[in-house]
Amino acid sequence: LESKLYCMQICISCSFCDCVKQTVQSHGIKGLYRGLSSLLYGSIPKSAVRFGVFEFLSNHAKDESGRLDSTKSLLCGLGAGVMEAVLVVCPMETVKVKFIHDQTSANPKYKGFFHGVREIVRAQGLRGTYQGLTATVLKQGSNQAIRFFVMTSLKNWYKGDNPNKAINPLVTGLFGAIAGAASVFGNTPLDVIKTRMQGLEAHKYKSTLDCAMKILRYEGLAAFYKGTVPRLGRVCLDVAIVFIIYEEVVKVLNMVWKTE
Repeated sequence: LESKLYCMQICISCSFCDCVKQTVQSHGIKGLYRGLSSLLYGSIPKSAVRFGVFEFLSNHAKDESGRLDSTKSLLCGLGAGVMEAVLVVCPMETVKVKFIHDQTSANPKYKGFFHGVREIVRAQGLRGTYQGLTATVLKQGSNQAIRFFVMTSLKNWYKGDNPNKAINPLVTGLFGAIAGAASVFGNTPLDVIKTRMQGLEAHKYKSTLDCAMKILRYEGLAAFYKGTVPRLGRVCLDVAIVFIIYEEVVKVLNMVWKTE
C-alpha cells in the first residue's frame, strides 16, 4: 500500500511538472499568469467581505474574557464564507474561469478582463456571472469554516490560559498554512464541481448535484481530487500570507481605536 501511495505521489508531481513545462513551452512564462487580472480584481473585495463579516460575527460571539471558542469560530467562518461567495466570489470566479478557458481555446474571443465581462453579460445577462452559485456557496462556506476553525483552535492552544499572549507573525503564518492545507483536503471536491459549473461547458450540467453525479459516473471518485497537489502549495502559501496580514492589521487598528 505504501509503495502504491508513493507511486501515486510521484505521478501527480510529474503531471504537475509536465503541465508547467508544456504551458511555458507553448505560451512562455506569461502563460502561467493567465486570468491574473480577474483574480486581482476580486482579491481585495473578497478579503474585505470575508474578514469584515468574520470580525463582526466573532465580536458578538466572544465570551466575557474576549475569547472565541473553536465551534463559534467555525460558525463565524461559515457566515463569512457564504457572504463572500454571494457578494464577490461567484461573479468573479465565473468570469475568471471562463476567461482562462477562453484564452486556452484555439480562437479566444475575450480581449481582456473587462471585455470578457461585457461579452458575458451581453450574451447571458447578469445571470451569466452567477453560474454555479450553490457550489460556490458550499465551497466558500466550508472553506472559511474549516480555516477559521483550525486557525482559532491553534491560536487558543498556543495562548493557553493567557488570551493576551502575543503571537509571532511566523507562528501565525505556520498556523495559516496548516489551516489552508486542512481546507484543501476538506473541500477540493466542491472546488472541482464549482469550476465545472462555471466553465464554458457549464451547459452540460442541470444543477450542482447533476454535475457531481456525472463526474462520479463518467470519471470516477479520483476526479474530485484533480489538482489537489498544485492547489495545496498555492493555498497554504496564500492563507499563511493572508492571515499574517490580517492579524498585523488588526493589531494596528487596535492601537488606533478599539475594535474588540
